[in-house]
Amino acid sequence: MYAPHTILGIHITDRIEEAVEVQKLLTANGQQIKTRLGLHEMEKEGGNNGLLLLEMIGPEEGIRELADKLNALDGVECQAMVFHHPE
Repeated sequence: MYAPHTILGIHITDRIEEAVEVQKLLTANGQQIKTRLGLHEMEKEGGNNGLLLLEMIGPEEGIRELADKLNALDGVECQAMVFHHPE
């Protein structure tokens, strides 16, 4: 049986203000991050929104804890997509 495949989507409304705290949490949980993709607005003046996509590995409890900590930050929203593999 395969472990669920979890992707975390993290929306940051003000990258300038929130990036440091988000990065601290990601660094502390780096052992569970397999892949990281960062997207941000470059074409708009003052476009400070950012989106991170994380492919997660490891215990589901640790992934859930990271998502909860990210959601506790002002200006940050974290959502999970979980894909279950057939047995």
